[in-house]
Amino acid sequence: MMRLLMACLLLCCAAGPAAAHKPSDSYLVLRAGGQHIDGQWDIALRDLDYAIGLDSDGDGQLTWDEIRDHHSQIAAYALSRLSLAADGETQAACTITAGDQLIDRHSDGAYTVLRFRAYCPTAPAALRIRYSLFADTDPQHKGLLRLEHSGAADAASADTTSAIFGSGQQEQVIQLVQPARLAQFAAYVKHGVWHIWIGLDHILFLLSLLLPAVLVWKDHSWRAAPELRGTVIDVLKTVSAFTLAHSITLSLAALDLVTLPSRLVESVIAASVIAAALNNLAPIVRSKRWVGAFAFGLIHGFGFASVLADLGLPQGSLLLSLLGFNAGVELGQLAIVAAFLPLAFLLRATWFYRQVVFVGGSALIVLTASMWLSERAFDIKLAAL
Repeated sequence: MMRLLMACLLLCCAAGPAAAHKPSDSYLVLRAGGQHIDGQWDIALRDLDYAIGLDSDGDGQLTWDEIRDHHSQIAAYALSRLSLAADGETQAACTITAGDQLIDRHSDGAYTVLRFRAYCPTAPAALRIRYSLFADTDPQHKGLLRLEHSGAADAASADTTSAIFGSGQQEQVIQLVQPARLAQFAAYVKHGVWHIWIGLDHILFLLSLLLPAVLVWKDHSWRAAPELRGTVIDVLKTVSAFTLAHSITLSLAALDLVTLPSRLVESVIAASVIAAALNNLAPIVRSKRWVGAFAFGLIHGFGFASVLADLGLPQGSLLLSLLGFNAGVELGQLAIVAAFLPLAFLLRATWFYRQVVFVGGSALIVLTASMWLSERAFDIKLAAL
């Protein structure tokens, strides 16, 4: 039991170097039609500069000439880390040819836009995709795929399938047929679960709320909670408030009813983690933590929505996909609560929990989130990380 709680502390330590800046993402769009697949791949220039070196004069600034001079190197590097194959009894690899490269600006900086075309020996009924971009330099990097395909002779019936690639999921097979609505719902549930599990800032915020749940503030100090029932009720109130809040803003943002700048959202999320963890060390809010969870949950919802927007919501079943993603986020969140809370309650009266897990863990969370906030708010890269 202690080993699992120690793992939480190790997670806090590891979170700083892995995700202090806005998480590294690339955006891959594939349009499949017959034997041809047209692709567009948006990759952050800062990530490419770190991986292959684009700043030729070393002045810390990337110019158009420097980027243009590296076009062939960028294409070779990226496309060597992407493979497509028509999946079936015998896999037929698709040949990928690089096209034009442009520059676009996303909320977190400049991206190269690499266009390419793939030719498959046969029109694939299913597409096997292997993605390993930055796998050797950034294990937290994610590739967000949007695959547009008809699944029928009529191009007007085109549908969209989304997927997330990362170090733990580098290969996926996607059926090029219109999925049943239930299957599409299940796919977005999976996306939601996966997102909460790889979103370290959301996890640390949730842990900051869970750490004091098995304790009570009495006589100017934290003490072991007397009963499980009161602990469970407190956790349910807090998690329910957080869930309700981020469900509201996730839905509003995903439906394009309310939008906020990504840099502001990411900075406030980091600040919310600091505030929640600091409150454990120097408690100001000693009861009704659900109020703070609701307030900060509103901004976390915009963070969830940014990933959902990058994945793309199929217009034919927009509401169903949104509900699936939201349900997945909640399932992933509940899994963390279910794994942590019973062990924490059993160890709540021990020195190990109160000093190492609670105090030490909260302090590490503050340190980690402070580094995130510095990078996100001031758009800097802390070299030491």
